[in-house]
Amino acid sequence: MQIKKFIAPTLKEASSNMKMELGDEAVILGTRVIYNDTLNRPQRNFEITAGIEDEFNEPVLATQIKEKRSNTAEKNYSNEISKLRNKIFINPAPGNKTLLRGTSTPTKAEPTKKIKNNIETELKEIIDTLINREVQKPIISSIINQLKKFRSYLHSSNIDSYVLSSIASMIPTYHFEVNKRNKPKVVAMVGPTGVGKTTCIAKLAVISKILHNLNVGLISIDTYRLGALDQLRIFSEISNVDMLVAYEPKDIPGLLNSLKDKDIIFIDTAGRSQNNKEHLLQANKFLSAAKVDETYLVLSSTSTTKNLLDVSEKFKILNYNSVIFTKIDEAVSYGNILNIVNNFDIPLSFLTNGQVIPDDIISADPEYIANMVYTGKLI
Repeated sequence: MQIKKFIAPTLKEASSNMKMELGDEAVILGTRVIYNDTLNRPQRNFEITAGIEDEFNEPVLATQIKEKRSNTAEKNYSNEISKLRNKIFINPAPGNKTLLRGTSTPTKAEPTKKIKNNIETELKEIIDTLINREVQKPIISSIINQLKKFRSYLHSSNIDSYVLSSIASMIPTYHFEVNKRNKPKVVAMVGPTGVGKTTCIAKLAVISKILHNLNVGLISIDTYRLGALDQLRIFSEISNVDMLVAYEPKDIPGLLNSLKDKDIIFIDTAGRSQNNKEHLLQANKFLSAAKVDETYLVLSSTSTTKNLLDVSEKFKILNYNSVIFTKIDEAVSYGNILNIVNNFDIPLSFLTNGQVIPDDIISADPEYIANMVYTGKLI
């Protein structure tokens, strides 16, 4: 496998250069925006990392140098895939719980004598911290009540671990299934405008294709937002993923039939205001026609809890079954994530932490999210 990087002023030009050199069989391993200072004026460029299988058609008597190059290229490709997998998952083997890097399960300490007033002081500091992290008061009360059950075990060296364990127990998660089956799995992304639905689809499409070797298809019903189709079409071209467009709900069955050989089909919907019920009902007609298997509500972690509660409630009409929180790299606190999954008892599937495809996405893990909520920081 050959690994090469292509840099150009536009994504389309970088893609063209890639295809010109590597051909249509090239696999996109990642994309990112890079900036170079030219005369004190930053110049934006796009970088595509791509790979392609080496095909040596020479006789068996090919030189050892050629064989070494082939082995090195294959090793480089494996390393790239391994690094990508470890960025998103740890231990992603079928049947195993998906864990994230840097997480650990708190352990209980042995009972110890502690002055009551000191524990009360610790609990007061924890309450203040959670309020500062914008966790709702009823949830804070639940956490404190949980801690009080283990009062005889608590001391200053382990109380934070108990807090993390309590928070983690309140965070349901959902594992994104990617197994092949006898018909395509249909997955839709819904949510308000500007939360990053299209970028989420691009990331999950690449993960499905590269890490899980699935045949991927895309359908866009976002024919309203200026440039939306172009954004997804450019991605589909550089990643060799088939993309179709539905303008009316009646278009959906025919498009699904055209993609019937796929393992998974992602549907990109238009961003909608939660206050426009007519638009939400129209979106629901598309999803009903598609007989969607899973619907993900995409929310921005930079939004307030009040706004997120309103969106989550009004988007129930679209029957979402899991949540993706985006822009965690831009948020100043993460209590709103705990508030939403706890209020709606809805599992969290992914977090996104940037624009790089497919690197900047993390499989949701309760301990990891609990650490974010409590510390206010990303690991």
